[in-house]
Amino acid sequence: MRKTLSRSIALGMILAGAVTVSGCAKSGGPTDLPYVARDVGTLYSAAKERLDQGQYKLAAALFDEVERQHPFSIWARRAQLMSAFSYYMDRDYTKSISSAQRFIAAHPGSPDAPYAYYLVALSYYEQINDVSRDQKTSEQALAALGELQRRYPNTRYAADARLKVDLVRDHLAGKEMAVGRFYEQQGDWLAATLRFRKVVDEYQTTSQVPEALMRLTESYLALGVPEEARKAAAVLGANYPGSPWYQRAYKLMREKAPAVASGSETSAASAKPAAPGA
Repeated sequence: MRKTLSRSIALGMILAGAVTVSGCAKSGGPTDLPYVARDVGTLYSAAKERLDQGQYKLAAALFDEVERQHPFSIWARRAQLMSAFSYYMDRDYTKSISSAQRFIAAHPGSPDAPYAYYLVALSYYEQINDVSRDQKTSEQALAALGELQRRYPNTRYAADARLKVDLVRDHLAGKEMAVGRFYEQQGDWLAATLRFRKVVDEYQTTSQVPEALMRLTESYLALGVPEEARKAAAVLGANYPGSPWYQRAYKLMREKAPAVASGSETSAASAKPAAPGA
């Protein structure tokens, strides 16, 4: 889920605070750098040059070397954050998270701390898997984005985080829908119902809700509780009257439970946007 916007914001923010250090840059070498004593200006300039050239892995190694050789210099703190950014650009998200979290632990009051939190959140966000796979990283991304918003609500990073939270929540709701549809195919209607209700209860603002309500209508009918199916269809009609999912739900009610279907349209006009069966 790598987004161009994320990369441009990340790049712009980190370079806006970067200070050019005089010194001659050395030629490239292996990323597992041997210890060769060099002054901080030479090291930092070499790392910055590699970053500018898109040699992110080598840049990260050189920034790490600044911190290793000159831990008490004024450049060590900047190099630590630049290392985290370089690892992020190299798509080595595990190392980016580690570097950014070390920065946060060592410098919690730094003006650059919001950016470090942002890098952690982005690194989790970029690793979100397809809904067919485990969603642990999605949960971690959601937690990291939420932490960023709570700590620094008025920053540019928080504004971007709010957009990403909506996308992550929609993704998690999609995972619940995929599992629910699987249970439907297996004829496990009770398990399917629990998944669809979770979407309606916990992810009410996502794009998955209309289908979830239709699937609830379907599942309740299969379980032999047409009144609950009518409630789900009514909520669907009240909140998404023009949705094709409502048309499908209403058709199901007319076919499977004609005795209660006539109340679905009437209830839809007065139904409150709440979970069915609540």
